Amino acid sequence: MPARGSLELAFSPADDPEALIVRVIDAARTTLHVQAYAFTSRTIARAMVDARGRGVQVEVLADAQMNRNAKGNMIPLLLDAGIPVAFETGYSAAHNKVLIVDPAGPGCVVVTGSYNFTWSARNRNAENVLVLRGHCDLANAYLRNWRRHREQATPVTKLPFALGQDRTVR
Repeated sequence: MPARGSLELAFSPADDPEALIVRVIDAARTTLHVQAYAFTSRTIARAMVDARGRGVQVEVLADAQMNRNAKGNMIPLLLDAGIPVAFETGYSAAHNKVLIVDPAGPGCVVVTGSYNFTWSARNRNAENVLVLRGHCDLANAYLRNWRRHREQATPVTKLPFALGQDRTVR
């Protein structure tokens, strides 16, 4: 896949990747597909809720083990706003941190990197975020992968979420 578009980098804690992620979410026009490992950032969750309020179709996949309890995570906020959330249970860790924004249009964006959607990632950890703009082939490759993961994920309606030792839903 030849390189196209532009990229922007941010490193935590110095560059405030959370602000960059929020700007990307705020610019979404039609769709926002998310994969998250840990999700405790109220700021990112509010940006997703606001995007949904603007008519953006927002859907979230999250690691089941990291997010199955309500304590501290933002999944309940997303669910209360009507954002579909599904937990990935088929892996030891669903460790993706990805946002796919408007893959069908000229404003397509992929956000990826090590950055978890957490306070620690923003303030304590050495993390990175890479924002790739205008490379719609890449955005659609990420979207195909997101859809493969979604087919195997379990929809969540409330927390806590019971997960057996074999990672099956109970």
